[in-house]
Amino acid sequence: MPEKIIKVLVEGGNASPGPPLGPALGGYGLNIAQVVKEINDKTKEYSSMKVPVKIFVDPAARSYRVEVGVPPTSMLLLSEIGLSKGSGNPKEGKIGDITMDKVVKVARIKIREMNTSDLKKAVKQVVGTALSMGITVEGKDPRDIQKEIDEGLWDEVIKK
Repeated sequence: MPEKIIKVLVEGGNASPGPPLGPALGGYGLNIAQVVKEINDKTKEYSSMKVPVKIFVDPAARSYRVEVGVPPTSMLLLSEIGLSKGSGNPKEGKIGDITMDKVVKVARIKIREMNTSDLKKAVKQVVGTALSMGITVEGKDPRDIQKEIDEGLWDEVIKK
C-alpha cells in the first residue's frame, strides 16, 4: 500500500487529537497522542501561529514521519509586531510598524519556500506583504522601502 500524506494546518505547539488530526489519522492504527506530541514539539517555536504540517503515513508498517512547514509570511510579520490580524483597509488603516532587522529575520525564515534564493529579493517580497497588511517599515510606506532596497540603502542590514 502506498504512503499516504495528510496535510493539516495546526496552531504552533497546540495541536490536539481532535479535529483535524484525530479523524485524519484514526484509520491508520497509529498512536495519535504520540503523533500529536511530535507535532507540538516540532511546532512550539511558532506558538499562536498557524503552521502547515504534513504527516507521511505508511499504513502497512503503521509508521509515520512529520514534516513541518513555515507559517505564512503574514503570520510571521504579525508575530514580530505582536498583533493577531492585519488591517481591513491597508491603504488607510496602518496597524503597526516593523524594523528592517525584523523584516530580514522573516525573509531568512521564509526564503526556502520562496521563488528566489536571493535574500535581497526575499526581503522585498516580505516588505510587499507588509504593504498589503497595513504595516509600515521603519516608519515609512513599504513602497519607499522597496525603492531604498533597490538603491542599496539597506544592503548592510540585509547582509548581517
